[in-house]
Amino acid sequence: MIISVTLNAAMDRTVAVPNFRQGHKHRSVESRTVPGGKGINVARALRLLGRPVIATGLAGGATGDGVLAQLTEESLLTDFIRIAEETRINLAVIDPTSNEQTEINERGPHVRPEELDAFVKRLDYLAGGATICVLAGSLPPGVDVNTYNRLVTNLCQRGITVLLDAEGDAMFSGMRAGPDMVTPNQLEAEELVGHEFESRDEVFTALSELIEMGPSEAAITLPEGCVAVVGDGPERRMVEVTIDPLDPISTVGSGDAFVAGYVAALYDGHSPEQCLSYGVACGAESTQHLGAGWLDRSRVESLLDDVQVRRVEIPAEV
Repeated sequence: MIISVTLNAAMDRTVAVPNFRQGHKHRSVESRTVPGGKGINVARALRLLGRPVIATGLAGGATGDGVLAQLTEESLLTDFIRIAEETRINLAVIDPTSNEQTEINERGPHVRPEELDAFVKRLDYLAGGATICVLAGSLPPGVDVNTYNRLVTNLCQRGITVLLDAEGDAMFSGMRAGPDMVTPNQLEAEELVGHEFESRDEVFTALSELIEMGPSEAAITLPEGCVAVVGDGPERRMVEVTIDPLDPISTVGSGDAFVAGYVAALYDGHSPEQCLSYGVACGAESTQHLGAGWLDRSRVESLLDDVQVRRVEIPAEV
């Protein structure tokens, strides 16, 4: 079983608005409202890929009721802790004429200490039947910034493979606990290492900086794929995995689809290169759908032939 954790769940509304301009009145040509938050998006994609997954986290109020009801309609197995305050609502505006997107994300509900403690106990219970756990997304108000560090430590001590996909201080703290894999996008990686990347060589160098922060492996996702450091000891290697980007309907959630593909292949016991390739194919295919976490498994399989894997000379310090 795979566990996918979303501590800051949401109801995500995505609208397509051609020629979107700030300060003007517009009409959308397409819209979709679905449960979201990075961990939920990952879980949705994993279910569509046919892997056994359970989504867990925190949900509250009428919005939380709607999140859980819709996930049940999607046939996604869930086990959320109910909280007193209302689950957040997020909005993404997609301009199909320019392929630009604008995202407005609420901070989320304030979580009480006893509510978080109840979740930690629930995750500990679920971990008894799991081999992989994905910890993904932002932390809501009231949740200590070191929470991911605590969860990673507990899960790794139980021998569970942990993938962490967050940002900012919560990500940095969680990385120090030594998760098996981290998957920041370029902007998140730049924030973690403290500087912008001016060239592809600087992206490769940043991988070594990420590894020094604690994780066993790291992948930086890019529009055309990813670069990653995988393996250990003499098997340590750096790879670049790419695909020609498809003409997108929406790129919202493509990173979550990458994570789902990587985890799906990892669950099946494939090599790191195969896991990354499957993740890149999933990320690319997900851009053909409005809303995060949606993809077509058969089209993912057909895209695998278009994925290119290249070994990169690894810096000595990695």
